[in-house]
Amino acid sequence: MEGFRLEEYLSRGTQRIVNEILKASIDNPKQSIFMLQYAGAARAAEKLRRKAEEEGEHIPPFLIASIARECNLHCKGCYARANESCPGECGQGTQDLKAVQLSREQWGDIFRQARELGIGFILLAGGEPFTRRDILEEAGKHRQILFPVFTNGTMLDTYFLKLLTDCRNLIPILSIEGNQGTTDERRGRGVYQRIMDSMEELMKRKLMFGASVTVTKKNLKEVTSDSFLEGLCQRGCRAVIFVEYVPADGNSYHLAPDEEDRTFMEKRLEKLREERDGMIYISFPGDEKSSGGCLAAGRGFFHINAAGEAEPCPFSPYSDTSLLNTTLREALKSPLFMRLKEEGILDGEHTGGCVLFGQENKVQALL
Repeated sequence: MEGFRLEEYLSRGTQRIVNEILKASIDNPKQSIFMLQYAGAARAAEKLRRKAEEEGEHIPPFLIASIARECNLHCKGCYARANESCPGECGQGTQDLKAVQLSREQWGDIFRQARELGIGFILLAGGEPFTRRDILEEAGKHRQILFPVFTNGTMLDTYFLKLLTDCRNLIPILSIEGNQGTTDERRGRGVYQRIMDSMEELMKRKLMFGASVTVTKKNLKEVTSDSFLEGLCQRGCRAVIFVEYVPADGNSYHLAPDEEDRTFMEKRLEKLREERDGMIYISFPGDEKSSGGCLAAGRGFFHINAAGEAEPCPFSPYSDTSLLNTTLREALKSPLFMRLKEEGILDGEHTGGCVLFGQENKVQALL
């Protein structure tokens, strides 16, 4: 894209997110105080990234870290189970799962390196991240980093509610597919009510939280409707992250949003941002044309799986570099990441929610 400056685009994006969280927490004094402090850390992180950019090194502002392989649910179409990063049936093979996961100390070192590089946001995923109490405790100590925790919302017990109260940099993002029928159909009977119960507990304690919605052709209109979003808002939700469905199971391409659906989503989000003050609306991957292509492979973020391997993104689970024997800075220069950029694969057209998933054979060939 002629004249496109990636660092400026990303910096504007991170500033907007911080400002919107500040705005959304205006009626929550404890969260507002923390966010004001974090805003200072975010500015310092931006300076580090700008300095690196001037010296010819690009540092993304985001990371995605899958800290757990275990999950207590077995949702339809789950990408983590499809690519075997969350293998087996629920509750099976727990010891094997623990054997291939990074320790608290190893994740703590990665978080430290991220802070020193100027990475200010680390999205924690799984599996189910609340199965790794030790990692969440460690993340809570790194107050200069904001950790949105993508959870199914069924494990928020008294201990975790206290942890979230004490560590305001941990922001739970509860996964929901729409209303009760739609959510239970994909996630299991009774899950919707458990999510509602968790939202009630979070609101009672005035803890900031958001919702993550996997958008398919089937639920697009439902999850962008005024009634659904108003329901979330009334329960205390202050952010909604819309994630385009990626048919990782290879059998559900008919559910993936197409270009017409993305156009509808883009226009709908513009309207929501204008009309619904106090709520944050984020779309992932969003309009990749406006960001000069896919932001994976270190352009805007990359993914670290539970075993410490650096991958372009969760939907492209391929790696030639491990954080077990290299630094975070060196991982950003992974040969795979470099070739994805140099060969223009991140700029490709796609159907099915994700540029890299749509070109899976090309990504594999680079290995």
